[in-house]
Amino acid sequence: MPRPTELIAALGTPAGTAALAVLRVSGADTARLVRELWGELPPARRARRADYRDAGGTLVDDVLYTFFAGPNSYTGEDALEISCHGNPFIAQKILEDLFNRGCRPAEPGEFTQRAFLNGRMDLSQAEAVMDLIHARSERALAAAHQQLRGALGRKMEALIERLLGVLAQVEAYIDFPDEDLPAENRAAVLAAVQAILRETEQLLATSHYGEMLREGIKTVIVGEPNVGKSSLLNRLIGRDRALVSPEPGTTRDFIEERLLVGGHGLRLIDTAGLNRNAPQALEKLGMEKTGEQVEAADLFLWVLDATALNELNTKRLSERMAPDNTVVVLNKCDLAPISEMKSMPAPLAGLPVVQVSAQTGAGISALLTEIEKLADGFQRQQGGELIVINARHAHALTSAQTCLRAAIARLSRADRAVELLASELRGALEALGEISGRVDNERMLDHLFASFCIGK
Repeated sequence: MPRPTELIAALGTPAGTAALAVLRVSGADTARLVRELWGELPPARRARRADYRDAGGTLVDDVLYTFFAGPNSYTGEDALEISCHGNPFIAQKILEDLFNRGCRPAEPGEFTQRAFLNGRMDLSQAEAVMDLIHARSERALAAAHQQLRGALGRKMEALIERLLGVLAQVEAYIDFPDEDLPAENRAAVLAAVQAILRETEQLLATSHYGEMLREGIKTVIVGEPNVGKSSLLNRLIGRDRALVSPEPGTTRDFIEERLLVGGHGLRLIDTAGLNRNAPQALEKLGMEKTGEQVEAADLFLWVLDATALNELNTKRLSERMAPDNTVVVLNKCDLAPISEMKSMPAPLAGLPVVQVSAQTGAGISALLTEIEKLADGFQRQQGGELIVINARHAHALTSAQTCLRAAIARLSRADRAVELLASELRGALEALGEISGRVDNERMLDHLFASFCIGK
């Protein structure tokens, strides 16, 4: 836990990566520091140009500085930003001088942590800051921006408000035990809890897509040996990443690279060939690795040799494939005219097919279009508003789901133990509150007195 009264400083932009570096200071003593450096406190949010001189009076750099008055700053405290030249030596000299003037180095994430503690953002927004920094695709960036603007927080706030209303009603019957929960009220409470559970489960269902956005859509290139899987990988990423040889079974382990297709980030994985004949020991190990990748894949590129369409003996793989997650890549089309191609093997019937030549690049554009279409489908499954959760959110939502289901079971069997029902609702409330970090007992009491005319 940071000590809010301390003045912290950090280099906001790594010096040497740009023409400018930004140093940030936050804390209650920031105004004193500004006056000490430049003799006066300028109007908030107005950039000033000035010399930066260290405590000994030596000129360090010509800088721009901006003072931000709390609570209208990123952290909610008085804050200062100093833009200096990007020379690492200059940035380090200023940082050392700030430490000499009473600042201490900020802990990792401490500026954002202070923003949360000072009510400038909820926990989900704080997590979105990191998602924004690490976004690797347009879709991941859009999801991070939406969460940073409070989309998930507002969703959780609405669920919490509704659950507080239900809990307030149940608590009233605990406080006035002579009044048992009437049948019509029980039905209304049951319907309300069921509705909250449905929305909780809808959010929980976005967990995997959230992982896709943050880590990339796991796209596995599979097929028999020597059909051109490694050549296809090299063509897609635009460089020779995988070794290519006429000898079958060259790839014995998987190779992973990243690729942007449209607005989507892909983890593109080249795997060992699925040899229908008796494979050697090392090749067999490679095929086992392929099986592991197949089990965790989101999208498949099933590569076939257009000059030799064999019957497939890959039941384990074909069970995982569907028209919404697989593209059949008919490679070496430059060597096999369409009129000479055989019909597609049975397990691939109904799957989208793209003819390509990894050697010449023919058809690659069409393949990328098909991949983008399937990737777009993953987003459409999430609904209109792009709200996705991470692993921490999923854990909290799962806990809430368990509590809500227990409450529904109790209501459905007309259990008269209202106290236990309230306990389960409070458990769900606490779990949902973990996501935003904002749940308190006073709000529940406000609902209690606002919803019921106690003593009348």
